[in-house]
Amino acid sequence: MSKAAATTIADGVAVKGALKPGYERVLTPEALAFVAELERNFGERRRELLAARAERQKKFDAGELPDFLPETKSIREGDWKVAPIPKDLLDRRVEITGPVDNRKMVINALNSGAQSYMTDFEDAAAPTWDNMIGGQLNMMAYWDKEIGFTDETNGKRYDVVAKPATLIVRPRGWHLEEAHVEIDGQAMSGSLFDFGLYFFHNAKRQIASGSGPYFYLPKMESHKEARLWNDVFVHAQKKLGIPNGTIKVTVLIETLPAAFEMHEILYELKDHIVGLNCGRWDYIFSYIKRLGKNPNFILPDRAQVVMGDAFLNAYSLLLVKTCHERGAFAMGGMAAQIPVKGDEAANEAAFNKVRADKEREANNGHDGTWVAHPDLVKVAMEIFGKLEGPNQLARQRQDVNVGQKELLQPHKGERTEHGMRECCRVGVQYIEAWIGGRGAVPLYNLMEDAATAEISRTQIWQWIYHGATLSDGRKVTPELFRDVLEDEMKSLRETLGETRWNEGHFEQAIGLFSEMTTARECEEFLTLPAYRLILENETRP
Repeated sequence: MSKAAATTIADGVAVKGALKPGYERVLTPEALAFVAELERNFGERRRELLAARAERQKKFDAGELPDFLPETKSIREGDWKVAPIPKDLLDRRVEITGPVDNRKMVINALNSGAQSYMTDFEDAAAPTWDNMIGGQLNMMAYWDKEIGFTDETNGKRYDVVAKPATLIVRPRGWHLEEAHVEIDGQAMSGSLFDFGLYFFHNAKRQIASGSGPYFYLPKMESHKEARLWNDVFVHAQKKLGIPNGTIKVTVLIETLPAAFEMHEILYELKDHIVGLNCGRWDYIFSYIKRLGKNPNFILPDRAQVVMGDAFLNAYSLLLVKTCHERGAFAMGGMAAQIPVKGDEAANEAAFNKVRADKEREANNGHDGTWVAHPDLVKVAMEIFGKLEGPNQLARQRQDVNVGQKELLQPHKGERTEHGMRECCRVGVQYIEAWIGGRGAVPLYNLMEDAATAEISRTQIWQWIYHGATLSDGRKVTPELFRDVLEDEMKSLRETLGETRWNEGHFEQAIGLFSEMTTARECEEFLTLPAYRLILENETRP
């Protein structure tokens, strides 16, 4: 972070990030007063809910298992529906995702042919100050119809097509802070910062254009966290004179505790919610983290934890059944494959994996699905384009009977040295890119975000914690992990070359990955200590 003195733009608001030309359009006194009011009204509740997560984790560590809440049984069994879904969100058969900070990627996603586009301040964007404010500027430019630009490197012009994808924005999760802005001496919530600025600057233009302020909400663990978001929305709409219920959200069910509270989350947000989404990679990470110390739930190699089996299949089916019962969309998960250039056979194999994945989702009853690359839109639409209508809300799936046992059933498979090596390779390279400011990272023909690194480090952490046995009979120890990591990093350094290695953040990434993987306690998020590295690097000349 800049060592320069913080700038006070609104009462009690200190901006510690650099105020570069153009940033004043985002960071107006009025906008900062708006987000400061959100922080003052809701910041303490956010911190209390995060503390409640930690207390609940102590119970899980002691052997208690997640289960449906007895105190909310009446909501699960009640007869109610969510509010009607706006016209431009009724067809979401294919959604593309990507970082908000890269203007070319934003335009390409809007023009991709997908029905909707989730642009991301969260896991696909590293939260550098420039990325976060640059993302807000991109959003303002889009709603001002001024986002088009000419690429100076090749003279190519980028403009948004006449009928682009419906735009949905994902702010950061409740656990993340925006260290560059302090409210009354305390760093503010990244969630409230991202949501507040985007809503303040763009909501009225969105409504005037026939769309609206639409959001994806990540990483929630309980209906009480959903209630907090709902209270934020009620306050924000009232403050700007916008009718209650204008904000529409889709909630990612990407934590294990949230899977047991899907009805309750829909209920708390029923005036504002249009659906739930299977955030599958983060869900695997959450499963490992929440059940990590329980020897009955040790997972095999990541590659064997697939959507058609065990707890992942149960969660997908229950999400569809729950959403459709309440008149809400059930969105499928991410196809992370990206085109394999120069290898037609490998490219077709990757696309066939996407087709099989999307066939399973469509057959389960999902209303739409995610892809990470424009070239995959057409492939996913091959499957979801066969639906009888723009969604499958009429498919009730009353045949699905999923309980606690099914939601917790671990995947079967082997734990291998190859799996450890893959975790080390992918985990370190992703963290290195993230520290350097890139959140959407192509690695080994997949578009990875922060969830992949989280799975990589927690998977090995769990194996070490329990002294798990590999398929060749060896016990996983800190020493074995360090030997594998050192060997993989030596190979990676040779592959990348000294210049790329020395110009990057590899030593920081290796240190963080190793420290978190061998720690006695499983850290909540690697993005928290990694964010501190981003801030430290900003102070370096």
